[in-house]
Amino acid sequence: MSQYIYIASPRRLPKGSFGLNPVSPEQPNVFKTELDAAHLYFENNYDSKSKRRFSYSPHFSFKHQVAAYSNSIPLKYEVKGNAIENKCLALLYSYLEEALQTGGVVEYFTSWNGEEELPIMNKRSIRWKDVKTPYDLVLDDREFWEIML
Repeated sequence: MSQYIYIASPRRLPKGSFGLNPVSPEQPNVFKTELDAAHLYFENNYDSKSKRRFSYSPHFSFKHQVAAYSNSIPLKYEVKGNAIENKCLALLYSYLEEALQTGGVVEYFTSWNGEEELPIMNKRSIRWKDVKTPYDLVLDDREFWEIML
């Protein structure tokens, strides 16, 4: 199974890759280093076939949602502190900060794929000003935060 992070907002959230640094636009899949290839890809909750939104988890109260495979975003007991982890957590921090500036509030959740409907293990409401560093965003499995600006 894969660990995912999920974000929900009252406003539309950006989708796509964040953080890729290819050697050139002509070679978008070629990177000088592993760090240049490290990125987060956010996929939204819109199904183009059915032309409908779906919810990644019943715990969310907002309709605009994104999911990202979080192989570089650790759980609390897996923190390594390496360069790839630092980069991906910084990308997540920037993404959440932008979403908060747009919508004023986000819901942030992590779980294993297929376990999004299981009960939340820890739920918190926090203010963005209390998130001092990207590492403050590291959650435990099935931890759910409501973050307010």
